[in-house]
Amino acid sequence: MKKQCLRYSPWLGMAWLGWCLLLAPLTAPSATNDFARWEKEIAAFEAADRTNPPPARGILFIGSSSIRLWKTLARDYPRHHVLNRGFGGSQIADSVHFAERIVFPYAPRKIIMYAGGNDINAGKSAEQVAADFRAFVQKVHQRLPQTRIAYLSIAPNPARWAQVERVREANRLIREFTQTDSRLEFIDVFSHMLGPDGQPLPDIFVEDRLHMNEKGYALWKKLVEPYLGPPDKP
Repeated sequence: MKKQCLRYSPWLGMAWLGWCLLLAPLTAPSATNDFARWEKEIAAFEAADRTNPPPARGILFIGSSSIRLWKTLARDYPRHHVLNRGFGGSQIADSVHFAERIVFPYAPRKIIMYAGGNDINAGKSAEQVAADFRAFVQKVHQRLPQTRIAYLSIAPNPARWAQVERVREANRLIREFTQTDSRLEFIDVFSHMLGPDGQPLPDIFVEDRLHMNEKGYALWKKLVEPYLGPPDKP
């Protein structure tokens, strides 16, 4: 009985090359996160924890620059144990990667995350942003199953208004996901940051039209407060 061999065909080779090129853009985004770039900031958090250990079972605020720049956080919520671990420019996947170092040691009763805008700006799809948030939730709940997680919707920043449809879709997907688990919540800041004309409020941002000023944070303070739960202090 003769063995049958598959003959090489130039057309087969070209088809295979075309298929590989078609798939390349789908796999590229997974390699966009450079975790090493945050090492200095994460190490600084760890050093601060050694000199001034935060109380366990507090409320952890984590995410990108809008969290990092929330300088009045402790003053805004004086009756709660709040901890700011935002690192500017970060994406959701960065918080997933560093969870062992800036989430688990605090055993927070609640996590409030603001991230996703940098992901969109880096070219990630709304579906990928939602998938990364699901990965964060899964990782946290594997170790801390009782921890509640609230997601602050991606804001409608004027500087990135061209990306607003992807932002809306990412917010929609994440909102739907939070409705599947009683430990999850979705905090809508997006709609409250728009004026009657449907455009971002012009007076809540600093000059870069990306980050918020004091008026913007006062708005967030009001929107987030109902989600903090019972006070930790008298």
